[in-house]
Amino acid sequence: MKKTFAFIFFMLAAIILGAALAYLGRNVAFLSWLAWGKSMGIDNVAIDLYVLKFSFSLNVTFTISQLITIPVGLIVYAKTCKGL
Repeated sequence: MKKTFAFIFFMLAAIILGAALAYLGRNVAFLSWLAWGKSMGIDNVAIDLYVLKFSFSLNVTFTISQLITIPVGLIVYAKTCKGL
């Protein structure tokens, strides 16, 4: 159970760190390539039941910096969680 929580923590930390690096580096000339990425998902699926109306959308964006920090997070997880 501890390993599962540690894995989720390190993955979320890596994703958030990668997004922060992309956000901070987007206006810096030599770091702007870290912010390049693709977005995929579903836009506005609406279900109208006359009384209730639901609207859903799901978008996921991946950047180069996140693709770098996720493997780093996996390596840190593997190194730090051997004894759990």
